[in-house]
Amino acid sequence: MTDYGHPLSFGLSLDPAADALGETRRLAHQADIGGLDYLAVQDHPYQPGHLETWTLLSHLSASTQRISFLTDVADLQLRPPALLAKAAASLDVLTGGRVQLGVGGGAFPEAIASMGSLPRRGAQMVAFTEESLDLMHQALAGGAVRMQTSHHTVMGYRAGPVPATPVQLWLGAQKSKMLAMAGRAADGWISPLNIYVPPEEVPARQVIIDEAATAAGRDPRSVRRIYNVIGTIGTHGAPHGLVGDVEVWVDTLTDWALRLGFDTFIFWPVGDAETQLELFAARVVPAVRAHVAERRGQR
Repeated sequence: MTDYGHPLSFGLSLDPAADALGETRRLAHQADIGGLDYLAVQDHPYQPGHLETWTLLSHLSASTQRISFLTDVADLQLRPPALLAKAAASLDVLTGGRVQLGVGGGAFPEAIASMGSLPRRGAQMVAFTEESLDLMHQALAGGAVRMQTSHHTVMGYRAGPVPATPVQLWLGAQKSKMLAMAGRAADGWISPLNIYVPPEEVPARQVIIDEAATAAGRDPRSVRRIYNVIGTIGTHGAPHGLVGDVEVWVDTLTDWALRLGFDTFIFWPVGDAETQLELFAARVVPAVRAHVAERRGQR
């Protein structure tokens, strides 16, 4: 069992496609009133059909009341870290504390280069990303921010405003070096979709994170664990990701929380998104919360 004991949270992945904006707005409103915790948006600005992520999140924040927002994940090679931290802090202040920041090293170097940024690969990308996390933690804390390396030159930028509730930095990672970075330098790990990192591969990745956290003098339980879950709630869905009725979803997410250690699940619905969201928010989420609380002895 690998239950790190964090309260559970649940979110919905929103399509950033410009031609899906009407549905995206409806889903955001539905998730907000339905009690979900997060609206998550992927970040691939080199896709011509995609709206820019921060612009979309800002737009949606104005029409929602309580739900928080998550970049899933922001490409650090396209977004200067100090400025990205400024954007996150600004939106957090404007929304009254409704922002968490998922970031990644940048998975598509050619696409990054197509937008005019320097593409980094391998060890260079890993070093750049870890320094970026350090810069962003400095910037989100406020005060003078300094770093001069081969990747970054920040000469005393004075950061602010400082959010009343800290914005966390959650790192998207799949391979061992990035997973270890999540353990020693990030506030959480965002796993890729369950079709890319299937459940049977999760325990080995959690071990890498835990060992790196311990080696860095951190309690592994301080690192949040977020799983992107694609699938269909129902027995007639396409065989893509997690497919099954409400009971299957409840049992599976309960298991993934208590045995695999995830505390947050971001739902990527396949099929009729509004119907899928209704089932997820009204029937799956409350039951998973209840099952986990019971197993933890909290009821």
